[in-house]
Amino acid sequence: MTTSLADAMTPLSIYDSLSGRKQPFKPLNEGQVGMYVCGMTVYDYCHIGHARVMVAFDMVVRWLKQLGYDVNYIRNITDIDDKIIARANENNEDIGALTQRFIKAMHEDAAALGCLTPNSEPRATDYIDEMQQMIETLVNGEYAYAGNNGDVYYAVDSFADYGKLSKRNLDDMQAGSRVDVETDKRNPFDFVLWKAAKPNEPQWASPWGQGRPGWHIECSAMSTKCLGNTFDIHGGGHDLQFPHHENEIAQSEAATGCEYARNWMHVGFINVDGEKMSKSLGNFFTIREVTAKYNPETVRFFLLSSHYRSQVNFSDSALDEAHNSLSRLYNALKIAEQQQNQTLEIDDQLINQTYKSAAGQAFTTAMNDDFNSSAAISVLFGLASEINKAVKAEDTAKAWQAAQQLKVLAKSLNILQQPAKQFLQAVIGEKAEDGLSDTVIDELIIERSDAKANKNFARADEIRDQLKQAGIELEDSRAGTTWRRA
Repeated sequence: MTTSLADAMTPLSIYDSLSGRKQPFKPLNEGQVGMYVCGMTVYDYCHIGHARVMVAFDMVVRWLKQLGYDVNYIRNITDIDDKIIARANENNEDIGALTQRFIKAMHEDAAALGCLTPNSEPRATDYIDEMQQMIETLVNGEYAYAGNNGDVYYAVDSFADYGKLSKRNLDDMQAGSRVDVETDKRNPFDFVLWKAAKPNEPQWASPWGQGRPGWHIECSAMSTKCLGNTFDIHGGGHDLQFPHHENEIAQSEAATGCEYARNWMHVGFINVDGEKMSKSLGNFFTIREVTAKYNPETVRFFLLSSHYRSQVNFSDSALDEAHNSLSRLYNALKIAEQQQNQTLEIDDQLINQTYKSAAGQAFTTAMNDDFNSSAAISVLFGLASEINKAVKAEDTAKAWQAAQQLKVLAKSLNILQQPAKQFLQAVIGEKAEDGLSDTVIDELIIERSDAKANKNFARADEIRDQLKQAGIELEDSRAGTTWRRA
């Protein structure tokens, strides 16, 4: 633990989707946070919308830990679902083999994006008993009923607060709805808790006959089993607010009689070139497709550059801009390391010192304002500017201090942690217009230095001109020569 809760200059506040306002964060148990995030339905590769949810809540977990909290991060896996069954049948593949294959792919994608592994990843099929127990409680409490078709439904009008998360009024929804074709439902908005078995589908024995769980009940059973009847943060994509999270609240609070989640966090949509991402529009991209074209850290940086609740427009130009911005930060670190002639490393003492600095306080203020990573990244660019100014002024100590602070603060976002030269060589060096890699540039700078020492100024000027034409700017100081790509 590098900082304590008392070190935060401003208290952490989180925008709660249920109340519709930011509110001071007060965990149920001091120093501990229980967080449940709706995970993936594993029938295909994860797409960039999933990437945003992964990275956003990874950022939340990292910052909570930075503040000193002990975080229990739960992200479920839906491994039984209509889409999974359909895809397995389409592939003529065993359902277990299908889901395991895509769980492995999901883990690979998350790791590529620099995301921590959740404390637990409960799978729906491991919690059938808990789901049945919750359904039985709801039926006994007259919040749910069995239809003649073998399905069990939740009666939405039995829960007085139905619609409180999505701010929807049940009467208004009913007035505007069409007559439901499922005549076993008492209300068109009643939702299924248990589905009667169909031929050639996975099924489990239950008090209501053979069948399998509905989607919504899965998260209620898994979250309360893992974190208790009430926990601190429930998160997911904005698209889950209704009906999934609304239904979770209704069934969980009816079953337990307790408040379900203290804070609701929802991540904004990703649009592609200004349009909603959709396979039918041909603008649907998987994480691995994107990271094959762009460095995964560039993708992470792009996602963190906007506030998690905002809508983000995904495009090649946006990723190119993110790539250039991240490279500028790395280049500032590289210049400082070249000037100091050592690789920058951080330790706990340096971390504690940094968070007490003006930059550390500004960064903390941004992150404690509903995890405003966009504002926090602005602090990082301010430090990069300090490095460049200090290098030009030949103030080695100031440049090194700013570089240390830059790397320390970026650590809580899990960016800028690669060796600067390694990152720039990987994503820039071989892409220079004239083919100059970092290694070649360094060799030319050494040759230029030797030429100047031997008073061969014509050759030294020739090398400077060659590098300038290649877009390489040199900075000479008493500490030596540093360079950056223009």
